[in-house]
Amino acid sequence: MAAGNQQTGGSRGLHAEMHLHTETRTREEDPLNIAQSNGSVWHTGGHSAIIGGLSLSQKPMNSGNEGEIPRMELIDEQIQSIDPDALDVGPDEHELQYAYTMWFSRRSGSKQAGTVFKFEDSLRILATFRSAERFWKFYTHLKFPNELSGHCDYHLFKHGIKPMWEDPANREGGKWIVRLRKGVASRVWENVILAILGEQFLVGDEICGAVMSIRYNQEDIISVWNRTADDKGTRMKIMETLRRVANLPQNYSLEYKRHNRSLQDKSSFRNADETVFR
Repeated sequence: MAAGNQQTGGSRGLHAEMHLHTETRTREEDPLNIAQSNGSVWHTGGHSAIIGGLSLSQKPMNSGNEGEIPRMELIDEQIQSIDPDALDVGPDEHELQYAYTMWFSRRSGSKQAGTVFKFEDSLRILATFRSAERFWKFYTHLKFPNELSGHCDYHLFKHGIKPMWEDPANREGGKWIVRLRKGVASRVWENVILAILGEQFLVGDEICGAVMSIRYNQEDIISVWNRTADDKGTRMKIMETLRRVANLPQNYSLEYKRHNRSLQDKSSFRNADETVFR
């Protein structure tokens, strides 16, 4: 689904280029076929791979036994270790307005096993890019959300912003929450991230990123994060654009939750501040 017609000039051309790739992505064009029993998002598991000139992170998820290393420092180290060439834009490539990083996390540990899940331990960078072409070079080798199982998340954020409530860019903001029945998340997620990369939301630098949350129950959840929770006008503009690009019915409810509330109740999606049905 093309996400709207409001962009002009180069932005419209960029989104058309990205939409063209969307329509032609098929399983035959995904030679790695990255479904794997060990839960990896890459076909080659814990090894490093070069795909179309991109160096993609494939480190296995941390088991949570690195408690002697401050966890936030581990995340900062990942950001600092990104190859500067990942931010280059070739002469024939379409430059995005911002560079982006895709992260992945998978929940591990359980009360029954006597282990405690630490979100920071599970975060891993998958790729960083600043052009439409480099985005597609890695995206076509990722599992679709519908192919993932268990409790895991994709996080697409502007380069330098951690997908965490505590990050300075996120701390005073919040997120719109879209709950989806199982089986429809892949297409909606693709529409949403293309709208973000193609600057379809038209709210300046308010958009920080988006998260695709795969869950065990009967629903998956997409959330779009913004910087300023107190700016109701911008908040509502993001909601209306999200409803349009996700192709949601007008009576479909969306929820908004401030990150400060999440920091208080330690929950991503419960106790939303606002629910909108229009």
